[in-house]
Amino acid sequence: MPRPRTHDEALRLKLLDRAGELISADGPKALSLRKLAADSGTSTTAVYSLFGSKPDLVNALYAEGFRRFGARLATVSRTGDPVTDLVRLGIAYRESALADPHLYAIMFTRSVPGFEPNTEADEVARATLKPLAETVRDAVSSGQFQDVAPEVITVSLWGIVHGLVTLELSGRLPEGFDVAAAYEKALQVNASGWLR
Repeated sequence: MPRPRTHDEALRLKLLDRAGELISADGPKALSLRKLAADSGTSTTAVYSLFGSKPDLVNALYAEGFRRFGARLATVSRTGDPVTDLVRLGIAYRESALADPHLYAIMFTRSVPGFEPNTEADEVARATLKPLAETVRDAVSSGQFQDVAPEVITVSLWGIVHGLVTLELSGRLPEGFDVAAAYEKALQVNASGWLR
């Protein structure tokens, strides 16, 4: 009878979430493989078996953040109305960030000095922006949006979403600010501004 596998996907995800929490709370120096293993109720052997090394662990953490992010964006079906679609994608972006704030900084900042994603992780990250880029490209080519380079519109839309979410996650918004309502309105006005 084969020995049961103990280093499974559930443990891998548990380790990734805990690693993200450690970095998010106390910075990259807090990520000790020994502490990570102890906090997760496993051994350092399991961490090495699943990830290889500390840089490989950070790479997996980065890729996992974008995998979850991409999965949320992929659930947004297109309606044919680019403003509606872009607002819905922006809402999914925020929901993803709020669901996994411990991964957000690793995905979008240089929270781990010297970290550069490997080619595979970088491809996962780039793929997550496809729904946004495709929606914009289709709106420009169909004449719904102004005849502006789609990349300009895409980065503009991403910038406002990312900026608002980052302000929210860092606690930099005014006290009592209705984030959800203001966020949706800001997305709608920004996307509508590109209409022809």
